[in-house]
Amino acid sequence: MCGRFSLATDQSIIEEQFDVLLHEELPYRYNIAPSQDVFVIGSNGQNRVGTFMRWGLVPPWSKDEKIGYKMINARSETIDQKASFKTPFLKKRCLIISDGFYEWKKSGKEKQPYRFVMKDRRPFAFAGLWEGWNQGYKSVFTCTILTTKANKLTKEIHDRMPVILSSENYHLWLNPHHHQPDQLKSLLVPYDEHLMDTYRVSNIVNSPGNDLKDCINPINSK
Repeated sequence: MCGRFSLATDQSIIEEQFDVLLHEELPYRYNIAPSQDVFVIGSNGQNRVGTFMRWGLVPPWSKDEKIGYKMINARSETIDQKASFKTPFLKKRCLIISDGFYEWKKSGKEKQPYRFVMKDRRPFAFAGLWEGWNQGYKSVFTCTILTTKANKLTKEIHDRMPVILSSENYHLWLNPHHHQPDQLKSLLVPYDEHLMDTYRVSNIVNSPGNDLKDCINPINSK
């Protein structure tokens, strides 16, 4: 599962690393929560396009956009079987950009938040799907983050993790003309734990109302 993440990296770094030109300012976000806007990179068939979408996928046939609260994640193992996800899996794939995500470790009645990052502290891309939803006068673009089984690092905290794509697979994932499910699903595997790092963070991250730099700062381990 992935229910909270951050993106507080300089915009110029993101533009260079992901080969995309942004036409609007990318704010620093330390505690992004479901139903909020997230930064997404897609493709128009020729170039990569960066934009913002609401986190929580709303299928075009849904009568109520509130369904998005239940669809912030999609299991990669069954992505081509679920009615809500199988069409965007083939036609509407995207990168959801992050520089760290949070998971909570249970200890009795307490839950300790941990932040997972790359060892080089560079931003990275979750495998995502997007959809457009129109109901009368209202039009909204939404997205979901794919998940897979945990690698050895994240397994200590949670049995699932978001799918993090390797940079060499961005082109294939974003290619709107590529419709081979088996090849696409082969990309949806646990990320190499040797390239990742984790540390404890403050409980202030528990509240989505706390979008502060303190959310990403490490605290002393016990």
